[in-house]
Amino acid sequence: MYLSKTEAAVLPTTLVAGPRSVAPAPNPSGRRRIWPMLGPAFVAAVAYVDPGNFATNFSGGAAFGYTLLWVIVAANLMAMLIQSLTAKLGMATGRDLATLCRERFPRPVTWGLWVQAEAVAIATDLAEIVGGAVALNLLFGVPLPIGGLITAVVAFVLLAAQSRGHRPFERVITGLLLVVGLGFAYTLVGAGVDVGGVADGMVPSFAGADSVVLATGILGATVMPHVIYVHSALTPGRYGDVVTAGRTAEGRGRLLRAQRLDVLLAMGLAGLVNAAMLIIAAQLFTGGNDADTLEGIHAGLGDQLGTGAALAFALALLASGFASSSVGTHAGQVVMAGFLRRHIPVLARRLITLAPALAVLVFGGDPTTALVWSQVVLSFGIPFALVPLLLLTSSRDLMGGWVNRRPTTVVGAVVAALIIGLNAHLLLGLVP
Repeated sequence: MYLSKTEAAVLPTTLVAGPRSVAPAPNPSGRRRIWPMLGPAFVAAVAYVDPGNFATNFSGGAAFGYTLLWVIVAANLMAMLIQSLTAKLGMATGRDLATLCRERFPRPVTWGLWVQAEAVAIATDLAEIVGGAVALNLLFGVPLPIGGLITAVVAFVLLAAQSRGHRPFERVITGLLLVVGLGFAYTLVGAGVDVGGVADGMVPSFAGADSVVLATGILGATVMPHVIYVHSALTPGRYGDVVTAGRTAEGRGRLLRAQRLDVLLAMGLAGLVNAAMLIIAAQLFTGGNDADTLEGIHAGLGDQLGTGAALAFALALLASGFASSSVGTHAGQVVMAGFLRRHIPVLARRLITLAPALAVLVFGGDPTTALVWSQVVLSFGIPFALVPLLLLTSSRDLMGGWVNRRPTTVVGAVVAALIIGLNAHLLLGLVP
């Protein structure tokens, strides 16, 4: 496959150079050599704690207590499986999911997948830009439309770290992810945990049609379709000389262990943060109206736990908006280059996907409601990324020795069926 200079500019350096351009494979017996290989999953994990998660998790906890905690746990387990598969796809083929869809699927299918991926990008941008704008307003009183523009600019600044290689960008994003985690750890200590409520919340159940809407939003906010694409573009070449090491079962096993550790740590952290959001809401806001908006959550935390908790929430929201916005912008570049082999200036693309978010902020729409429904849209986008991912990773012709084992394919198919079934249930419930 040959890329023009323009197309190559939007892809990760490792994807363009190919897996042979990296350092030799690490010593399998040196545990200290594992840690430098961590990073791609942490970039993906930021999208799992973006401002949309704040809206859906706090709304779910406030409206239904611990009832939907099982949805967060189940969605996080699904995310671990899905991100492991997409990372493996990138390692085994040296190409990202969007590129492989273009190469192996009929043109009408490719165009359809691209259109829905762009719709997902717009919904993603809405959540990230609105969240960052609300955080700036809470912290500094910045008007919402100005805050949205600032968040978009910061995304460009963070992406500039990629010009120095993958590691600086991953460190910045991981640092912001830790800010989000520490903020909610601090707040959770003050809010406390009802152990009995947690146990009850682990039993799958719903509490009416509204809970199904929120469950779908939680699912869409947790299993983010755009990072299925971007994670596959981050892993080629990251785990040593994949071409050489992947020729043996032992070599593949070593590489997969490193990749799975990356996913386990990153998605585990994201899952704990999401669970903490719902638990805090269930403890402090059940039955009240304080969690109807992000501003109300901020004020309610200040009233019940003090200014420290309110500040921790606002800082976590700001870090989430900044980090996830930069990852979302990068995902859009990968999708465009992969599906169409086309490139438009990043600024022009950003202005297109930014427009709906700015419209919400300028015309006075409810940011929290917009965030929740943007996550519902994302849930409908998951199958369009997950089904092609399963088809490709189950192809021995493409994957060779990396091909999925049959139980993995079966579990993935069950996950896809559950997501499609939940989306269908929601659609039927919305029909008068």
